[in-house]
Amino acid sequence: MPPRRHLNLVDRGRALAWVQEGIRLREIAARLGCSHSGIVRLRQRFLATGSVETRPRSGRPRSTTQRQDRYISRQALQTTTTTATTIRRRLKVATNTDINEQTVRNRLHDQTLPQGVNLAAFY
Repeated sequence: MPPRRHLNLVDRGRALAWVQEGIRLREIAARLGCSHSGIVRLRQRFLATGSVETRPRSGRPRSTTQRQDRYISRQALQTTTTTATTIRRRLKVATNTDINEQTVRNRLHDQTLPQGVNLAAFY
């Protein structure tokens, strides 16, 4: 079975247009590379709410944006011997965002850095 993926807003709109044209749900799922049940849930959500937007999730919001995450990984790749504290300070100066050193470590761990990056310097 091929790997499944989440649908972006454009593909969700396409799926609903195909549903309204009368194309079978399994055919739509095959065209978009997603599961049949995902198309069923999308259709049900649209009928119930009139929207295909993703609903808000529960949980604490992230303290950094995607752009700040890229900045953190760039700093780590430029100087592999730098510490999480140094990257944290640079981020504070660059974006006025105050985060914990552990957050820097978490972001670097999330962004599977290539082999050869001295991760020992971060711990």
